[in-house]
Amino acid sequence: MRARLVWVLGLGLLLASAASSSAQTFGQITGQVTDTSGGILVGASVTVTSTQTNATREAQTNSSGSYVFPNLLPGIYNVKVDLQGFQSRVRNGVELQVQQTARLDFSLELGSMEVAVEVTGSAPMINVTDATVGTVIENKQILELPLNGRNFINLVSLSPNVSSDWSGGGGGGASGRQGGDRSTQNFAVAGQRREFNNYTLDGVVNQDVNFNTYAFLPSIDSVEEFKVQTGVYSAEFGREVAQVNVSTKSGTNQFHGTIFEFLRNDAFDAAPYAFTTVQPENSPFKWNQYGFTLGGPVKIPGLFDGSNRLFFMSNYEGFKLRNQQEVIFSTPSAAMRRGDFSGAPVTIRDPRNGQPFPGNIIPTNRLDPIALKLLEWYPEPNIPGAGLSRNYLALQHHTTDKDQFTQRIDFVESSKSFWFGRYSWTNENVVAPNLKDNGQVVGTNVKQGMVSNTRTLSPSLVNEFRFGMTKFYNNLHQELQYERNVHEEVGLGLFIPPPISWGLPSMSISGFSGFGDNPSLPFTGDNSVFQFIDNISWIKGNHSMRMGAEIRRDEYNMIGTQEIRGSLNTDRPQTGYSFADYMLGMISGTRSAGALGEGWYR
Repeated sequence: MRARLVWVLGLGLLLASAASSSAQTFGQITGQVTDTSGGILVGASVTVTSTQTNATREAQTNSSGSYVFPNLLPGIYNVKVDLQGFQSRVRNGVELQVQQTARLDFSLELGSMEVAVEVTGSAPMINVTDATVGTVIENKQILELPLNGRNFINLVSLSPNVSSDWSGGGGGGASGRQGGDRSTQNFAVAGQRREFNNYTLDGVVNQDVNFNTYAFLPSIDSVEEFKVQTGVYSAEFGREVAQVNVSTKSGTNQFHGTIFEFLRNDAFDAAPYAFTTVQPENSPFKWNQYGFTLGGPVKIPGLFDGSNRLFFMSNYEGFKLRNQQEVIFSTPSAAMRRGDFSGAPVTIRDPRNGQPFPGNIIPTNRLDPIALKLLEWYPEPNIPGAGLSRNYLALQHHTTDKDQFTQRIDFVESSKSFWFGRYSWTNENVVAPNLKDNGQVVGTNVKQGMVSNTRTLSPSLVNEFRFGMTKFYNNLHQELQYERNVHEEVGLGLFIPPPISWGLPSMSISGFSGFGDNPSLPFTGDNSVFQFIDNISWIKGNHSMRMGAEIRRDEYNMIGTQEIRGSLNTDRPQTGYSFADYMLGMISGTRSAGALGEGWYR
């Protein structure tokens, strides 16, 4: 047993020595320093400086002439090498991308340290340190490529081995149940299902534990870049087939800001097409997407100047959509609602004796009071001359509201310690009406916080700690939730649902459009993810090893998906006509759950 344990640990160290030392959000710069003859230079001082914040990190080459700077944020860096008796060497403008390992080897010439050889700009660096397969989508692409709705996830399809379908089809169980674009982010990496994609934001998990959709979608103005990894990534990811790693922007020593609004309005549109003999005067459509981004050093005039040390980035984005859809239904005539079926295509028979009702008219005292009360939510025809088919035009006013905010703080404690933290939230509300109060609402609230610290413990040892928390609340519900207890009002006789399930039963009437709420509503999830991550990068000779641990707690709380309000249908009429059966209170079949389904998973 002991020999097996030693063998496993040895294999783990061997694999670690070959793995990339970059963390999920960070990149790293590594290389070797030699003289012009190829001889190894030990003890050379290597300094990495961020051009955006002037934050510096220092290291010395070891016995093999190697150096490494793990856990560097994506950005532009200057790298300088000094050694007594040799000319200094400077490499300016090194662009480090998310999850990239940039190898920079230096060859020093004999001479005075006061003489510095500078190199500015270079060809794109090829990854020669590991076998990771991935594509980085840079900030320039994110901001400048056309994005309807400003959803940068659409750019995932720029990566090779990715196929996408943004038509909304194939959304899996998330379709219609989750707000925003979560149900339509339908792309497949390496032929795998959409549920096998893993999302991280600034190195912490960023997805709902139920459907594996993203949780928080940052505004494109707050995104530095993101990387799609399609295979051979390091063990720290540990989940799913594909990785979508997103990094937000940090503040810099210069103040930068943007203000934007994107506008669409039906005032610029043509008149709507007439689908029926009734033509609406206009088709309301108002789209407003607006917000701002501001970043820079934290400064309090006369009290504090955070240049080179303390930085902020604040971002807000709002979205308002008001649009109208024309939907045509088939509903019973006003006369039929009074029991007058003289316009029905068949003879209406009394189910008590099988004889026809005189004149095809049901006596008023035979009409069911519950059926009459439920007609409040079943509109009368409004298209003249349409008969009993396609006779009601519903002008459905859809509304979508989204608000999101991100606040990021970066703090350079010293050349050996760097902190950054972020808090983000979003509220989303989508109302999709149907017949009167028959529609549904999707409400989504996400809160996410994280903090990270990178600390140099010694020239060969760097520790990085991360904590992340994501709260994802999603409520797909009927319009009358918490508003009207219809079952008790009309005396329906089924189970009385709790307030979270108040609303209408689902009514199916053969020959006409049905009405009522979706029987599977509500579907309410209240999910959380907590993460503690610690990684150690250790440089030993020519080997760069990385070890770490993650403690993660998932909480998945679900309520709903049961037919708590009941489903009723009239598909086998006893009178010869389904709506006549309905008016008499006769139901062919019913289905109802005795309680809400609940799940509490840990």
